[in-house]
Amino acid sequence: MTAEAELLTVPEVMARLKISRSTVYDLIRTRRLASITIGRSRRIPTHALTALVHHHLEEAS
Repeated sequence: MTAEAELLTVPEVMARLKISRSTVYDLIRTRRLASITIGRSRRIPTHALTALVHHHLEEAS
């Protein structure tokens, strides 16, 4: 699996962005952060997290 295809858990996203669980799920619910469900587990592709960060950086400039 390449770094592009790596899947992160919600706690991993929380740790990387230093945000709460509810904020991560809010981003997912509002479709600002793409995710997939495998069984009962939610996973976030690293490229989706990168896209979210780039989007916020562009908005800030």
